[in-house]
Amino acid sequence: MKSASRIEKEQNEIIGGSGFAIETTFVLFFLAIEFGQSVNWLAFDSLFLGMTVIVIAVLPYFLFTEDEQPDFGNWILGRSLITGFAVLLGAMFKQTLGVVLPDSFRFLPMTLLIATAMISCYIQFYGFLKLRQAE
Repeated sequence: MKSASRIEKEQNEIIGGSGFAIETTFVLFFLAIEFGQSVNWLAFDSLFLGMTVIVIAVLPYFLFTEDEQPDFGNWILGRSLITGFAVLLGAMFKQTLGVVLPDSFRFLPMTLLIATAMISCYIQFYGFLKLRQAE
């Protein structure tokens, strides 16, 4: 069992001990692309989608353990830069539909969001539920 703990230690060093932050960043990225693509400033669905983007940007910070918790300001700055870039990318993607890309590509960001969210959810539940040997 010494090798299993060594492998887990190596994995934590590679991903920085914050695997869920990486997965939720991908989910945030695709959600922000979808928000940028489908934003309509006078609609309730845009309001709810915007609130969801904000929650997905902030909530993973509180999943860190106390010994690996980064500074909140740096955390939000990085996540907001990713979100802003993705919203801009989604708005540009909307402009290319029907001109450069076929109109059927408008569903691509939501499809990638669903796939990424399912993979992230699987990884999160695996991390929560995996058995660990008592030391």
